[in-house]
Amino acid sequence: MKLTSIKEIEQALTAESLSIEEIESLKQDRRKGVQRLLTKWQKQQNELENIKRMFEDMSVYEKDLKLQGKQFIAGVDEVGRGPLAGPVVTAAVILPNEPILGLNDSKKLSKSRREELYKQIKNQAVAIGIGIMSAKEIDQHNIYQATKKAMVQAVNNLTIKPDHLLIDAMELPLPISQTSIIKGDANSISIAAASIVAKVTRDKIMEELSQTYPQYGFEKNAGYGTKEHLNALYKYGVTEEHRKTFSPVKEMITLD
Repeated sequence: MKLTSIKEIEQALTAESLSIEEIESLKQDRRKGVQRLLTKWQKQQNELENIKRMFEDMSVYEKDLKLQGKQFIAGVDEVGRGPLAGPVVTAAVILPNEPILGLNDSKKLSKSRREELYKQIKNQAVAIGIGIMSAKEIDQHNIYQATKKAMVQAVNNLTIKPDHLLIDAMELPLPISQTSIIKGDANSISIAAASIVAKVTRDKIMEELSQTYPQYGFEKNAGYGTKEHLNALYKYGVTEEHRKTFSPVKEMITLD
């Protein structure tokens, strides 16, 4: 294929329809526009290779379990243990055999990238389960136990019973074989997927709560103790969505 114009070359690079020989030939093209296109294309190729490598590195647990005959492996993670307001949200995700590239700890992803991956996971996952414990339930059980209960809830809400659970730094009272992984959302694609689903789900809940309590800025701070949130607490007081066993909320109630 003989490419002459820079536009033709750009289209061919975008479509990834060029052979290695054609790429090598383009490297000899002295036009600055062609070299800029090649530089951009090479950068994209390097990024894609890094993403594929990360996916392979984060698939070690899943591959090992599948070699043991496990078919449905669920990653389980939580979001929202630290905020002063709102629920703790958990997710259990069974991924498909086809790779979803770019999965990572939800905290390391931009909001737009998280939402892109969330849509992919929703469309392609074998099963997804969600667990939610309210601020009132967190106060009743304590955050650790509430998180555990929400994780059990998420697993039980899966439409397919998993053969094995990969859990971020937790053990669950369930009759299912499981592996607890420290920093699991950065070391397992299944847990990373669960962290993304839990994060996006909780963010949506907090955005909805901000409609009822606009003065607290929940749509921006997600219930965490930011300066804006603390100022609103001192000015407007504690709501039903605040965790009354968390400082400084509990001290404010004592003062009242």
